[in-house]
Amino acid sequence: MSERLVPLGEIVATHGLEGWLKLNPFNPETSAFDSSREVILDKEGDRTPHEIESSKRHGRQMLVKLRGADGIDDARKWVGSILCVDAAALGPLEPGQYYHYQVVGLEVYDLRSERIGVITRVWSTPAGELYVVQGTTKEFLIPAVKEIIEKVDFAAGRVIINPPEGLLDL
Repeated sequence: MSERLVPLGEIVATHGLEGWLKLNPFNPETSAFDSSREVILDKEGDRTPHEIESSKRHGRQMLVKLRGADGIDDARKWVGSILCVDAAALGPLEPGQYYHYQVVGLEVYDLRSERIGVITRVWSTPAGELYVVQGTTKEFLIPAVKEIIEKVDFAAGRVIINPPEGLLDL
């Protein structure tokens, strides 16, 4: 196992009496919740390996059943955990694609080469992904959409954005 864990979602509740868990996925379109997949549940820094027995969509959420969690009491203790996978277990991407977690730590600049700040995390919302950017005096929420993200340059460690009028004033 590599040292890099990729967070896939947060377990927010139990579901039913048979040990199912409700998960808010950080990327609702992901296919990373396959049965028999090894995952890590991170709860307040305590990381515990598990295997997904079964999963299914439930609106914008996922229902996840862990192997060995056969009742609500077995499942309840994992509410509040972050479900993670080893980065090495993620599938390869097409050229020009990237996982959102890979942009954390990159510097953000606008088209005039003015520094906006550093991406500190990716926030998943019902409307889409937002890059949380910490500037020198405030935090910015930048929608992770092609209309705003001009370029992601991993070699240079930067993201170039074309913010619409007023976005950085919010």
